[in-house]
Amino acid sequence: MDIKKTDYALHILKGIAISYIITIIMLTIVSLLLTYTSLKESSIPILSTIIIIVSIALGAIYLTLKIGEKGWLNGAIIGILYFLILIILKKIFLKEFGLNIYFISKLIISLITGIIGGMIGINLE
Repeated sequence: MDIKKTDYALHILKGIAISYIITIIMLTIVSLLLTYTSLKESSIPILSTIIIIVSIALGAIYLTLKIGEKGWLNGAIIGILYFLILIILKKIFLKEFGLNIYFISKLIISLITGIIGGMIGINLE
């Protein structure tokens, strides 16, 4: 890897920031749709999964475009970091945490999405 460690860490932070900015924008749109349309609250779990997938994929694509190698690994890093930050935020604001099938499925989705996003990013070069 011909990129400095500080630059690498900075690109990772930017990738995570991009992911969370996209998440905030998409959550705002979904909130407005739930408020002003006939969209049912029962659609929230699938919409949150879609938001996670899009956000992680775009963050992973950004990172691998900047790094230029090991797309699957860099994408996986974005996926895992995104998920870990999400867990920390959940612990801070909701105070509940349980290791269940929902948690494990979101972790697997985050990891796989990051890997796929990283592979896409490498192929966009």
